Amino acid sequence: MVSWHEELTRREGEATEEVERLRSQIAELTAQLAVVEQRLARLVITRETMSAILSETGVEDAEPEPDGQPDENDDSTEYIVPQTVSPIGAVLVPPRLEGMDIGVLPRDYEEIMAVLAEAEHGMRAGQVATELGVATTERSQVEGLRSKLKRLVARGWAEQAASGVFMIANNGARQGD
Repeated sequence: MVSWHEELTRREGEATEEVERLRSQIAELTAQLAVVEQRLARLVITRETMSAILSETGVEDAEPEPDGQPDENDDSTEYIVPQTVSPIGAVLVPPRLEGMDIGVLPRDYEEIMAVLAEAEHGMRAGQVATELGVATTERSQVEGLRSKLKRLVARGWAEQAASGVFMIANNGARQGD
C-alpha cells in the first residue's frame, strides 16, 4: 500500500514534468511566432517598396492569363500578357503641387496627415501609430505606417528629420507667416 505522502510526491513530480513540457512548447511556439512575424514584416515592407518603385517609374505590373494558355489565334508559344494596371502599379499618393489639398490623398494618408498637422514638433512613426489607434506592439503594422510616412516624404507632403521625426512639409513657407 502506498502512503498519501508518496502518492502526493508522485503527482507533484508528474505535474512538474507537465509544466516543464508545456513551458518548452510555449518557448518553441514563441520562437516560431517571432520568425513568422519577422517574415511578415519584411513582406509588408517589400510590398510597400515595390508599390513605390512601380508607381514612381510608371511601370505597369502585368500578369499572365489565369489559365496560362496561349492565344488560339497565335501560332507562337508566347502567352498573352494583358495590358492592365494592377493595384500595385497605381499611383495612390500623387506628388504634392502648390495649392493641393490633402483631400486628393487616400483616406488612410489623409488621416496620417491630420495627425501630423496636429503635432507641434513632429512625430515618430510609433507616435503616429498610437494616435491612429494602431497597435504599436505589432511591428509589421508600425513598419507599414513608416513606409506610408516615407512615401508622403518622397511625394513632398511631409518632411523627415534625420532623427526619424516626421512633420508636415512647409515647402519653404511657415504656417502663419
